[in-house]
Amino acid sequence: MDAINLLIEGFSLAIQPANLIFAVIGVFIGTAVGVLPAIGPALTVAHLLPVTFKLDPGGSIIMFDGIYYGGMYGGSTTAILLNTPGESAAVVTALEGNKMARARRGGPALATAAIGSFVAALVATIALAFLAPPLVKVAVKFAPWDYFGLMLIAFVTVSATFGSSPLRGLTSLAFGLWLGLVGLDQLTGQARLTFGVPQFLDGVE
Repeated sequence: MDAINLLIEGFSLAIQPANLIFAVIGVFIGTAVGVLPAIGPALTVAHLLPVTFKLDPGGSIIMFDGIYYGGMYGGSTTAILLNTPGESAAVVTALEGNKMARARRGGPALATAAIGSFVAALVATIALAFLAPPLVKVAVKFAPWDYFGLMLIAFVTVSATFGSSPLRGLTSLAFGLWLGLVGLDQLTGQARLTFGVPQFLDGVE
């Protein structure tokens, strides 16, 4: 019952006129940035964090949500029309959406992406409100061997996509893993593979 009350309270805050304006501004900025390759919604939100210093906390969070969801949709625009995903989540959209655009059905493809993004975001928000408490209880019980199992599943999943050259795939996987290990461990703070070079403490960008 608490989740329903909090959800209703959140929606009542979101539909206030000032917050709706923040949402429109965020969606406009996010969509404009989402069509640019290599600039995803997360990077946009990170760059615009100083904007919130003098804004209302609720309005700024709503604006950043608009930026994020607008960026997710904006990435599908170039994926459908130009076969160039604006960000990584739009790669799958490019597979079928660009085929529809080539068949002179770009409008329905863009509309499907917009409606799908809205419905998925709404369903995910409502589901998160109800599933977050039990998921947190499960997450805090994760032990090192559970994380090892997740890593193992990730490597098996990646190895299934190597295609005709497993050697090149394994080499790429090992190289990426090596780059990811450089720097400070986020859990223990210990330096890994820095070889005494202070610049390596921040990892490889």
